[in-house]
Amino acid sequence: MRPLRACLLLTLSLALSGLFGPARADDLRRTAIVRAIASCRDSVVNIHGEKFVGSDEDDKDRRVNGMGTGVIIDARGYAVTNFHVVDGVREIEVTLASGRTVAARLISHDRGTDLAVIKIDSLAPLPVIRLGTSSDLLIGETVLALGNAYGYEHTVTRGIVSALHRDVDVSPTQRYEDLIQTDASINPGNSGGPLLNINGEMIGINVAVRAGAQGIGFAIPVDSVLRVVTKLLSVERVDHTWHGIVCRSCSAGAVVEAVHRQSPAESVGVRAGDIILRVGDQSVGSQLDIERALLGRKAGELVAVTVTREGGEEQLQFALAEARRQAATPDERAWEQLGLRLTPAVSDAVRQLQPRYRGGLLVQEVRFGSPASDKGIRPGDILVGLHVWETITADNVNYILDKIEVDRLDQVKFYILRGQETLFGHLASDTILR
Repeated sequence: MRPLRACLLLTLSLALSGLFGPARADDLRRTAIVRAIASCRDSVVNIHGEKFVGSDEDDKDRRVNGMGTGVIIDARGYAVTNFHVVDGVREIEVTLASGRTVAARLISHDRGTDLAVIKIDSLAPLPVIRLGTSSDLLIGETVLALGNAYGYEHTVTRGIVSALHRDVDVSPTQRYEDLIQTDASINPGNSGGPLLNINGEMIGINVAVRAGAQGIGFAIPVDSVLRVVTKLLSVERVDHTWHGIVCRSCSAGAVVEAVHRQSPAESVGVRAGDIILRVGDQSVGSQLDIERALLGRKAGELVAVTVTREGGEEQLQFALAEARRQAATPDERAWEQLGLRLTPAVSDAVRQLQPRYRGGLLVQEVRFGSPASDKGIRPGDILVGLHVWETITADNVNYILDKIEVDRLDQVKFYILRGQETLFGHLASDTILR
């Protein structure tokens, strides 16, 4: 028995030396926070570029350096950020975690929620952030912010969830609703970066700080982000193709809630209640996954879809169709693209205010968060010109919007009559051609 006892003592001694020796000290340094940052750092990018802001005083552009943060959500280089980070930036540059700087372009945006999707130019697949949920956040739980704070790339800060469901007005034209409040330091440059939980999962997009207050920052909940990004990355919006599937997440995949009539999906028998497991070779768990799997495919291209139905697995194939575009009326286009509800002004009244104008369009309403709202146009103004054309009828505006798209103008000058004074400014074309 003595040799066995000696072996047991030796084993215990070696185990204890490993527990209390240098290996344990290393393990103690790799805290949950360290592991969380290490797991997602490579999927966070720094965004920078120059904006040219028009000046109403001297009709000259003022150059402004911009910076922010983005989060990669698709290995092909699609990343989400705040729209204000890339708004007006003519050449977007992105610095990857490796230090390499590459070009990117704006794909789609939603000004109301201040979210945008950009496409990073990369031949190699890029690391993708792990997504969490904001539906079960706890007041007081640890969160981490990661971003390009004041130009210091990949800065990490720690805090807690201070409050939920905050509504915040950050400017006369920008209001955020249902935000996460945190005391993790969020500084200029952090905008568009991830708010992480202790597991390294993204639970929000950092968006704003409270001016004049320390330790009060805000993030858009990730569940809200994903709902918006699903629309921004829909193949109908980006590729002008159509599949007809409407689904929601479930534990097994994505359950079909509805199928559009006469759609490609309906034509091959996809129906409500089916659970979609895969599209092509990509696993599916949400509507966003379906859009990502179909993104970049051409109309007419066959796509394999794996569904479960009544306990059995079935293989289907459908071909994407060209999206059906409905022609908008001139009034609808002015409201949708410019944010203006317009009606013809009385020509004699316009000439009495300013004889050089033959007429104009009276601004009846301005949509909050629209390009017109951002430039200070208000009800009662009279729109008398866009670019080099006068605006007397709604058809004039329709024609000009078509020309902006065809000629790919960078910006468009507008002229409004306010009282007897003519005011002007500039609209960036990417704000109205979305």
